[in-house]
Amino acid sequence: MSKIVKVGNVEIGGDAPIVVQSMTNTDTKNIEKTLEQIEALENAGCKIVRVSVYDEECVKALKEIKKATTVPLVADIHFDYELAISSIKAGVDKVRINPGNIGAKWKVKEVAKVASDHGVPIRVGANMGSIDENYLKKFDDRVEALVTSAMDEVKMLESVAFDDIVVAVKSSDAVETVLANEKLAKLTNHPIHLGVTEAGVYEDAVVKSAFAIGHLIREKIGDTVRVSIAGDPVREVSIAYSILKAVHAVEGIEVVACPTCARTEINVEELAEEVKKELNDMNTSLKVAVMGCFVNGIGEARDADIAVFGTKSGGVVYENGIKVGMVEKEKIAVTLRKMIENRLKGGESIADR
Repeated sequence: MSKIVKVGNVEIGGDAPIVVQSMTNTDTKNIEKTLEQIEALENAGCKIVRVSVYDEECVKALKEIKKATTVPLVADIHFDYELAISSIKAGVDKVRINPGNIGAKWKVKEVAKVASDHGVPIRVGANMGSIDENYLKKFDDRVEALVTSAMDEVKMLESVAFDDIVVAVKSSDAVETVLANEKLAKLTNHPIHLGVTEAGVYEDAVVKSAFAIGHLIREKIGDTVRVSIAGDPVREVSIAYSILKAVHAVEGIEVVACPTCARTEINVEELAEEVKKELNDMNTSLKVAVMGCFVNGIGEARDADIAVFGTKSGGVVYENGIKVGMVEKEKIAVTLRKMIENRLKGGESIADR
């Protein structure tokens, strides 16, 4: 089991729940826009938010941002160790430094000293795309080069008695990401942050992240995750939770839906999205099936806690495998929510009445 690192009021590692993170893509200097995005991320379920700090003006903005939000903030630092120090003094809850570009060892040690004084953890984030070329020259195996790069920085921090560390090794190649994290997990008990870096646009990023993160979580590797998608970061949070639910790492309602065929009498995709949106905030492990016709609908009704299959006039609703009635199309999502709320309150199942 990994050590516990506290980022603000959020625990990472140990037996704490896996933490979903994301990163703003607004200009940090634009305080209003950055706060709007942080709020949107927090509302989506993001527990820790990272912001890019690329100059001292960003640090000044960071002070104001920190005052206006309660979600733990991480300063993302490249190249300039002094920005890491300034960000810590500005009140961030964690800093992320990249061993590929942060510079000389003494600079890392200076950051560690200030972080220790302020009780702020450091994430060592090594990326294949920005790895120090010396490691690639030294090792024929790219995975070995990436992991060694990260572990050398971890050892450097440990050598100055700094132990409040989170580690990440990422590649844009999902298989390399898996192999690197499997190797890393054997070398350290610091919490591990998972993600496929520069994963691409939506579909590509989702597929790569689902494979790598899902596989590693099932191997009991990883304490915190970020799904990297080009564009709106709020989508990253939703996909991260979908991955975690799929591998049974977090509780949440699973909405399954049929792929549709000529027998379908309703728009299954539209209805499933409506149901997902209605049930998204409900923290319970239930399976809800949205089916297009009775062929698969009957089978899924037996397998799901709650199920509905569409007809021209609405939907046939099942609970605990038993038909409970018909619902008008526009009332399906709301009706399913009410049924689940009743279950959570310990009320009688509609199917048992």
